[in-house]
Amino acid sequence: MKNLIIRSISGIIYVALISSAILFGAYSFSLLFAVITGLSLWEFYTILEKNGEAKIDKPIATIGGVYLFVSGSLCFANILSVKYIALWFIIMIYLLIRELYTKDNHAVRNIAYTFFGQVYIALPFMFLSRIGFHVNDMGEVVYSPILLMSFFVLIWVSDTGAYMIGSNFGKHRLFERISPKKSWEGFFGGVFFAILASVIISILFPGNLTITEWIGFALITVIFGTWGDLVESMIKRSLKIKDSGNIIPGHGGMLDRFDSSILAAPAIVIYCLFIL
Repeated sequence: MKNLIIRSISGIIYVALISSAILFGAYSFSLLFAVITGLSLWEFYTILEKNGEAKIDKPIATIGGVYLFVSGSLCFANILSVKYIALWFIIMIYLLIRELYTKDNHAVRNIAYTFFGQVYIALPFMFLSRIGFHVNDMGEVVYSPILLMSFFVLIWVSDTGAYMIGSNFGKHRLFERISPKKSWEGFFGGVFFAILASVIISILFPGNLTITEWIGFALITVIFGTWGDLVESMIKRSLKIKDSGNIIPGHGGMLDRFDSSILAAPAIVIYCLFIL
């Protein structure tokens, strides 16, 4: 009971913090997710080091990932030129050259895990910021919280729906080797509630997307969000850990809370750019 109360309080604070940052404006969103990107990278690299998988220059690698997110966000906001993103490679080049002087027999492993953290965490969070910016009728890049807020709402609704349906009616395992508790019934329950939420959003905010486009938005969010959850579970299982961390009481680590967003955000950006 105590754990449920702690989990509920943490969940409310988490939702309120994310929602407030998104709705307040582009700068509050970018600031919060720059911190989230840094914490997620630090958490990921710490897990690898504790398990003896790699020796990583955590401060510099984390700074590199945060820089990638910030420069990408400012580029999407049309504040910085895309050339400033290229400076991220200087940090990566430094990390490559650093391995020459560490005399570590597992240099390739260290480099691979360092770059994987950037691609797996920092790059998707950078694409997440792209969802918040669009070009208006006058050709100006403006920040709009509707799509970004809807993205997280759909993830939260689908997670809740999947848990409710799966815990009560789940019999057929979705991916037992990786996540024994997930079921097909829970997955389709999450899809149903996400589609329902997307229809409600289309009614509340007409003029952004059509109902069909909102349903497509919901389907991609749920499908790739589920894969993101499974990928993080696969990583934790391979490292023989239960949670990625303990920074969020009752919920685990940063990656445990944002695993769905990691694959869903780039997928939604591709959907918006090439389909809508």
